[in-house]
Formats: sequence, structure tokens, C-alpha cells
Amino acid sequence: MRNKYTFLFSFLFLSIVTFGQNNTSNTGEWTNTNEIPEDSTAATFDSLMFSKSSEMLDEEMYWSIIEKSIMGADNQEDQELFLIAEIEKLTPAEMIGFRLRTDKLLFDSYNPELWCAAYIVSGGCSDGGFEYFRCWLISQGKELFYNVKAKPDSLINQVVEGKESYEFEGFWYVAMNAFKNTTGEDLYSFIDYDKFVTNDENYPLLKFNWNVDEPQTMEKICPNLFKNLWK
Repeated sequence: MRNKYTFLFSFLFLSIVTFGQNNTSNTGEWTNTNEIPEDSTAATFDSLMFSKSSEMLDEEMYWSIIEKSIMGADNQEDQELFLIAEIEKLTPAEMIGFRLRTDKLLFDSYNPELWCAAYIVSGGCSDGGFEYFRCWLISQGKELFYNVKAKPDSLINQVVEGKESYEFEGFWYVAMNAFKNTTGEDLYSFIDYDKFVTNDENYPLLKFNWNVDEPQTMEKICPNLFKNLWK
């Protein structure tokens, strides 16, 4: 009889231990399965299921990000890094939208009067230089961008003695870099260019109303800039 009870006790003990081990193991598997990845955007992005986009980011949201970058950085390099970090917080579609909004602003500001202002303030301005000048202008915020776009000569108020460059090449690529960092993909591959046509491939043919060989034509467009900076 004693051996019988001893056997039953041992059996019950082993059953309890085994159940506890299995339960602990299963609980660990469930926890691991349901962990949220640190970078949920990258983890959930499926390039095969993602349709190309032609939708710009909401303009107020766009300018809000720009304003944050102005307040959060002391120089252009820091502003570029700040912008990339902020854009990485957006969804893939919104990152594309940021780039499309930038392209639209560049398209809308592609005019000879603004190019004249850029030429004077920079002491010369190529096609690429004009692109990077407008990127710099956008990076200065909504109010300044629209004011200078409407009246290029008002750029004189932003001139800093000793400042050699009014360009921001890296600004053109902040959305592309953020998209690459979070998805591992090329942003350009997900732009619907059939629907989004306000880009550099479709800039209008400009009819210049100023000529470097005739400085008075530049003075007529930007009298203050010309008076203070043209040599």
C-alpha cells in the first residue's frame, strides 16, 4: 500500500512540474510573437502591395515640418538631419507626399524674375544653382518663400554680409533619404508621374526679361538687390 501511494505522489509531482514548464514556454512564445517592432513603418511596408502615389502632403503639415526644422537647428547641416528625422516619422505615402509638395513649390517658383534675384545674390546662377536656390528659399519657411516669390527684390532683407551661398542642395533629397532609411526602397519608384506632372521634367520654357550683358534689365527687376550687390 505504501508503494502505491508513493507512486501516485511521484506521478502528481512530475505532472505539475511538466505543466509549469510547458506553460512558461508557451507564454514566452506568445510574448515574442506579439512584440511590436521598433521600426513599425519599415516592418509593415510591402513594396509589392504599395501603389504609386501622386498625392502631395497637406501643405500646412508640410510647412509645419519646415518651421520645426528652422527652430530645431542652428545651421544648414543640422536642419537637413532634423528634416530627415521628422520625415521618417511619416507614413511611406506621406514621405512621398513631402517630396511631391517640394516639387510643386519648385515648379511654381520657376520664373525669370526669381532667377534674376538668385543670379544677383549669388553672383551667378546656373540651372542647377537656381534649383538649389529655390530649395534654400523653401527651407526658410512659408512666409519668406511666398513673399520673395511674389516680390523677388524683397530678398534683400535676407542678405547676410559675408554669406557666400544661398543654396540648399541637400533639401531636395531629405524625403528620398528618409524613405530609403525606413523602407529600404527608392522613393522615385513610387511616384506616379503619369498623374503628377508639376516636376522638373515639365518646367515651362522661360522667356527671359533680363540679360547679364545688359545690367540695366536686371536693375529694373531687382533694383535694391542690384544696387547693393551687383558688381
